[in-house]
Amino acid sequence: MAIDYGGKRTGIAVTDPLQIIATGLTTIESKELIPFLKKYFSAEPVELIIIGMPVNWDESDTHGTPLVRKAIAAIQKEFPHMPLKEVDERFTSKMAKAAMLEMGLKKKERRDKKLVDEIAATIMLQEYMGRN
Repeated sequence: MAIDYGGKRTGIAVTDPLQIIATGLTTIESKELIPFLKKYFSAEPVELIIIGMPVNWDESDTHGTPLVRKAIAAIQKEFPHMPLKEVDERFTSKMAKAAMLEMGLKKKERRDKKLVDEIAATIMLQEYMGRN
């Protein structure tokens, strides 16, 4: 499972059982992340969570880094046995917007920030699987 955590919204992506392809699952309000994960984990097997860590070019923190660290702490507290890895999320939103353009989505659809977050999580997960 991949999580693209943001101040307002969180994009979530998952993979198939054979871990071949990543698929966007949903976008939720960030404050609903822990309840969502509880429900999802009770219904579906999850081996690992990857979460996008926002960093600048020079590896310094962005405005979103403390929010993600707080979310990681909450996930680890609630699910202490679930493996969690941080991944670099630089460019995932830009890549998501480019992918939406390539898919031929209309301008109004490309402005849907929920869809951008979900696609960004999907890109993170697909890239992670490609590297591992």
